[in-house]
Amino acid sequence: MEALFAQLSQPEGESWRIAESDILREWSRSGSAAMDLLLKRGEQALDAGDSNAAIGHLTALTDHAPDFAAGFQARAAAFALRGDYGPAAADLARVLELEPRHFAALTQLGGMLEEIGDNTRARAAYRASLDIHPHQQEAIDGVARLDRALAGTGI
Repeated sequence: MEALFAQLSQPEGESWRIAESDILREWSRSGSAAMDLLLKRGEQALDAGDSNAAIGHLTALTDHAPDFAAGFQARAAAFALRGDYGPAAADLARVLELEPRHFAALTQLGGMLEEIGDNTRARAAYRASLDIHPHQQEAIDGVARLDRALAGTGI
């Protein structure tokens, strides 16, 4: 993983795309077919907009695999979809406890904080994510948008 993260942070070329894909793929593997199935079902429910079903599947996953960050990250998205930002933030904190370099969770946190109007902390989360993965367009756009908003020039 160290080599992938080093490749991810390279400012030149396109090799970061392969590193990003490899990192995300590695993070999505629990090591258990049953846990992977729970993640898949939770993500499918999330994609369908059924946050309650997603939370049910993903809670079963996090209960049985408390060291699998992907379950907490997906459940955070489901909680946020439902407007439950406290539990979503707690799940993202767990993801970052398990994997401090989890750029996707940091970007997700930035988006959630921005949504609730905490622009200063949202910008900090986006920037922390970009420190790890400087090519994330969502985080790049978030920082630019919040820089303008915090400078008083609008969004």
